[in-house]
Amino acid sequence: MTRKYFGTDGIRGRVNAPAMTAEMAMKVGMAAGAHFVRGAHIHRVVIGKDTRLSGYMLEPALVAGFTSVGMDVVLVGPMPTPAVAMLAQSMRADLGVMISASHNPFADNGIKLFGPDGYKLSDEDELAIERLIDAQPVLAPADRTGRARRVDDAQGRYIHAVKSSFPEGLRLEGLKIAIDCANGAAYKVAPEALWELGADVVPIGVDPNGTNINAGCGSTAPQVLCETVAASGADIGLALDGDADRLIVADETGRVIDGDQLMALIATSWARKGLLKGGGLVATVMSNLGLERRLAADGLSLERTKVGDRYVLERMRSGGFNVGGEQSGHIILSDHATTGDGLMAGLQILAELVQSGKRASDLLRVFDPVPQLLKNVRFSGGRPLEDARVKAAIADAEAELNGHGRLVIRPSGTEPLIRVMAEGDDEAQVKAVVERICAAVAEAA
Repeated sequence: MTRKYFGTDGIRGRVNAPAMTAEMAMKVGMAAGAHFVRGAHIHRVVIGKDTRLSGYMLEPALVAGFTSVGMDVVLVGPMPTPAVAMLAQSMRADLGVMISASHNPFADNGIKLFGPDGYKLSDEDELAIERLIDAQPVLAPADRTGRARRVDDAQGRYIHAVKSSFPEGLRLEGLKIAIDCANGAAYKVAPEALWELGADVVPIGVDPNGTNINAGCGSTAPQVLCETVAASGADIGLALDGDADRLIVADETGRVIDGDQLMALIATSWARKGLLKGGGLVATVMSNLGLERRLAADGLSLERTKVGDRYVLERMRSGGFNVGGEQSGHIILSDHATTGDGLMAGLQILAELVQSGKRASDLLRVFDPVPQLLKNVRFSGGRPLEDARVKAAIADAEAELNGHGRLVIRPSGTEPLIRVMAEGDDEAQVKAVVERICAAVAEAA
């Protein structure tokens, strides 16, 4: 069934455009609340947000929607997405809601929903909510409308949970760590957690003003982190995105380390310690072929899914894996969390750094990546991938790369973009293939 509102990661769009207005937020609250009001118990929803200006508009609209159908609301303020998932589960809530557009610019926003188990909603639940959004709401009687309250210690609860994932007895004393919080949801909790574990913290991106989230900082723009690491003499740098479910790392030389290398380090280390489950890890079709080869050398598997951390998590749960993620830095460690958590993944990397005694540049080069190139082509309408010229260009590229590399062409789930990725042992060939396909898509678009 075709989705009308939900994408690969909740509902997302330009603020005050049709998909992301105060009216729509209220309708989502009514619909999601009605779907999860089951039984006679007091129903509860936990709502968090990042630091976008539009959060001030969307939060009260969601509160109005949920309370109107009889749900009590717990507001936790600016908090990482994984914190909202964790709090929804620990508070025995029926639902968790995160107001965020993740790594997108401030002018976008989104609504992510989590079930009472802390996991993102199933396709069936999302489709049921979509139907209710367009239906006449069933409002609660006047004496059964919900209440709203704020919880002041939510940040402390999350910091405690994150620190609990760090090996007992280990400390970060003697390490200087730069942390870029993208002026987003983790701007308080991430530096605090590192400081409590003993690190010398160099904070970046911790002055949100409503419009500077992800603006030239964070995991999607790590240049400032790299420069800060080199200039401050930090041992390592961590970069989160706006809602802190992604992690990108910079070593002590300022070189960027992506999610593939981080997953490889965690998986191979956990395998040596007998902690890895499932015999490997789960990643998407975008992960580098070098990762697959490195894992195979250790007798470990790489299972690939469609792009989107929800699909990674589905395969992890069905196959009994406890490590999975995306090249972009979404890393899911299911022994500790129900969704991607950039800070928690960062602590696992820091634990390896402390235990190994190595420099970050030596520790984090786990495999030699195969040359890979990803380009995005923006389009204004239509279906470029169905154009005959594009199909022909893709077919020619697949024939050329056969046995020597891979090709992944897909539309973005969050933006009007066609993503064109190729990888192979011949870098020049990879570049030529991508350029030809992008030109065909641009012509068709």
